[in-house]
This record gives sequence, structure tokens and C-alpha cells, in this order.
Amino acid sequence: MLFYIETDRLILREIQDSDIDGMFELDSDPIVHKHLGNKPITSKEQAQSNINYIRQQYHNYGIGRFAAVEKATGEFIGWTGIKYNTGDKEVIDRHRDFYDIGYRFIPRYWGKGYASESSFIALAYGFNKLNIQTMCGAAEEANIASNKVLQKIGLKYIEDFVFWGEKIKWYELNKADYGA
Repeated sequence: MLFYIETDRLILREIQDSDIDGMFELDSDPIVHKHLGNKPITSKEQAQSNINYIRQQYHNYGIGRFAAVEKATGEFIGWTGIKYNTGDKEVIDRHRDFYDIGYRFIPRYWGKGYASESSFIALAYGFNKLNIQTMCGAAEEANIASNKVLQKIGLKYIEDFVFWGEKIKWYELNKADYGA
């Protein structure tokens, strides 16, 4: 297995085909997609396509989003981790070819600190194991919770821009400043 880490409350591992039901629940929820362009998926085939895309990222770049599993229940609660953005599927304004730290959880798991817990681990993994020099993050301005998480884990606000007709906040953290 490419990636497996345990935190106090989570197991972070590769996304598998067996995560299809959880991925469908996550990405078909309009509440989840409120700050993601309002484009929830409508079929399990689309969920499988998302899984395939993530697994291809593992193969192409040695990193991709990882399943987040709640230790106490064994439940798939969403995904978290690092993605290498090349512009092949999406481009954020003029930003391309960057490592992005992100997370997406099923709403019943929101507000439990899982985004911060998993992102601190992903940040350390990216800088210490993968030797990434700059980690980036982006969130719609209206997504207060995600903006707080990105700041809490140490990313610094860089700029605003418009994407999908929404104001986006862009953050970065350089390896040289990590832990400083």
C-alpha cells in the first residue's frame, strides 16, 4: 500500500474501489458541493470515475487524495490529503502544477476537527516524506470553515481571485517556513 497513516482518531489510506458507496454519498450531496461549484455527481459511475482519477494520480505522481476512515466506527468519512494539480482536470485561475492540500467530508462528520487533524498529518507527510517545497490551498471566501483550517495548519494567505464566479482565497506554505 502506497500510503497508510493513523492519527488519534483516523486512518488515512489509499482510496479503493470498495469506497464507492462512501464516495457517492460524499460527492452527490449538494451541501458538500455548496462551495465547490455546485456540481454534485448523480451516479455511482461518476463516483467510480472519481476513484479512478485519484488512483491514477497515485500512479502518475506518487500522491493523491486519501480515504479518511473514522477509527471508532470504521466508517469512510471522506477524503483528505495532497493532490498534484497539473491542469489536466481543473485549473484554479492561473495556478497549475502545484501541490494542494485539501479535504472533503460527509456532512455528519463536519465540526469534529477531522479536517485539521488529517491536514496536519498530510502537511508533514508532504514536506518530510515527499520533499514538497511549497504546499498550496484554496477555498471560497464564503467557506469560513475551510479558510480557518488552512490558516490553522499554517498556510499563509497570498491573494484572492475569481473562479467559478466565486471569490477564492489562495494560501501557500513553503517548506523553509514549515514549523518556523
